[in-house]
Amino acid sequence: MLDWDKPIADFNDAANNAALDGSHDIQNIEPTKELGGLNNIEMGASRICVDDKRIINCRADLNQLVPFKYDWAWQKYLDACANHWMPQEINMTADIALWKATNGLSKDERTIIKRNLGFFSTADSLVANNLVLAVYKHITNPECRQYLLRQAFEEALHTHAYQYCIESLGLDEGEIFNMYREVPAVARKAEWALPFTQALADPDFHTGTIETDKELLKELIAFYVIFEGIFFYVGFVQILSMGRRNKMIGVAEQFQYILRDESMHMNFGIDIINQIKLENPHLWDESLIEEIQTMICDAVTLESNYAHDTMPNGVLGMNASMFAEYLHFIANRRCAQIGLEALYPGASNPFPWMSEMLDLKKEKNFFETRVTEYQTGGALSWN
Repeated sequence: MLDWDKPIADFNDAANNAALDGSHDIQNIEPTKELGGLNNIEMGASRICVDDKRIINCRADLNQLVPFKYDWAWQKYLDACANHWMPQEINMTADIALWKATNGLSKDERTIIKRNLGFFSTADSLVANNLVLAVYKHITNPECRQYLLRQAFEEALHTHAYQYCIESLGLDEGEIFNMYREVPAVARKAEWALPFTQALADPDFHTGTIETDKELLKELIAFYVIFEGIFFYVGFVQILSMGRRNKMIGVAEQFQYILRDESMHMNFGIDIINQIKLENPHLWDESLIEEIQTMICDAVTLESNYAHDTMPNGVLGMNASMFAEYLHFIANRRCAQIGLEALYPGASNPFPWMSEMLDLKKEKNFFETRVTEYQTGGALSWN
């Protein structure tokens, strides 16, 4: 706590001495797990040493961004900023005409569009609330928090994109935005995710014990590996497949940009998870591994049901059984990314073109409208 009656010269001398002697006594800094960066300012405290920094349970001052300990987190923040875009930049004229045309789309194709707008408009709101209300305060590293702030903005941007699509097509806003409370296949995925946020958002929840640190790790896996890394992928394939067939190209392009963002979110989350495991190996025991494997298997079942609900008859050269195989393939990849063995050995990818959309650094997108290189939206050129 500041002593306002103390001469400024004394404060300066204390600060200079701490800098000169190179001391880094972090014991004088209150635990950030309680205040998350809102600790009282201590004049003359030692400067931050990079070794003081940790992903969780760090006692170093969270208001000091540098020195960086996790360069990958800062680079991901820079990459995300360079990938900036806005929904209004994407031309929706062809989509509006196709949607209004009497024979423009089949009933099944219309179901795909409406179901996915209904799910995603809620899903990105859930993710944003989870970041702001639950995750942010428990991640005790400033460069990681910097990315989380950018991610939170992008989740808001995605919700904006869905609203823009819904408004452009003249859809019933109440029907689409309330779908997670009216359509069981949409509701089940939201219901699955909510308890994880609720646990961490409890004001009495604090990391620092084996039990609570495991709870945080499970929550991160639930949202980054499962919610964004599995639950989103049926919808991405369906919408982007329509774009590849020159249908609903504006909606598909919005989803292509969102896929790029979500891929970065997921990779950031996986890096966070693996860093926590590295710094806290005692957390990654057999009981936690078994629990996570069960979570992933349950998620695959829920997403397979969602695939069947959104395309019960098969459309666009795809059917629900193909999605079951794809989800097994995706689940195996997610397992490998966090150090688990494959849950579905031998699963293959029936949609190899999805890998192309994620892996290429620069390409003209499938929908023949604009280049999608990582750069600011204002710098992107229209064809």
